[in-house]
Amino acid sequence: AVIIVVVQGEERNMYDQHFVSAILREKHHITTIRKTLAEINQEGEILPDGTLSVDGQAVAIVYFRAGYTPVDYPSESEWRARLLIEQSSAIKCPNISYHLVGTKKIQQELARPNVLERFFENKEDIAKLRKCFAGLWSLEDSDIVNEAIAKPELFVMKPQREGGGNNIYGDDLRETLKRLQKPGSQEDAAYILMQRIFPANTASILMRNGFLHKDHVISEFGIFSTYLRNKDKVIVNNESGYMVRTKPSLSDEGGVLPGFGVIDSVFLT
Repeated sequence: AVIIVVVQGEERNMYDQHFVSAILREKHHITTIRKTLAEINQEGEILPDGTLSVDGQAVAIVYFRAGYTPVDYPSESEWRARLLIEQSSAIKCPNISYHLVGTKKIQQELARPNVLERFFENKEDIAKLRKCFAGLWSLEDSDIVNEAIAKPELFVMKPQREGGGNNIYGDDLRETLKRLQKPGSQEDAAYILMQRIFPANTASILMRNGFLHKDHVISEFGIFSTYLRNKDKVIVNNESGYMVRTKPSLSDEGGVLPGFGVIDSVFLT
């Protein structure tokens, strides 16, 4: 069986994808194929035993490098492909429930009173987690919306999206909230409000587009994890590395691919 890498029609972020494919081929003798959602819709079917078959090849794993933004679903063809994948027995990376649990809305729900208690028994662990949370609110909370309109510099407005370049700050935040308050608007469900974090900054040197320049920067430390389950049975759940992204302290956004941040390393003193 093969691994399918689901890609965009005009994929820019391809080099690390090809690197993964090369390692799988050289070290594990596993074949990867690259398909768009539209191609999977045209070439895919589910066999009687639940196997996903694409262009006559059995698929073991579907690795989504596309399918995270609205533009990845321009027609019903792409939605049919997503449904076909989800209904098959192929391992989905991520499956639709794991995809949705990464949205900002779930972060907001986890921050509500008594929700963490559903998942943890140790009160000290719950307290430590809550201490790390910034404020998160639904736009249905009129009091916090009015406060954000009055003091937009203390908040950030986040959509249910992956990657950098989508958050709303400052005057744009105020005007967007005012627009969403108009009668009949349903767009407010696509956003949450979050307390803006003001981390300490440090002087550093950045390499961008082949040139060095000095700037005051802030860094974001992200943890990679490996998680595999079969229905309710968790098979693997491990920490498996980290990534540091650094950006100029005056930049609102932080995505590397859109050009706001850079990949960095940890230097402990």
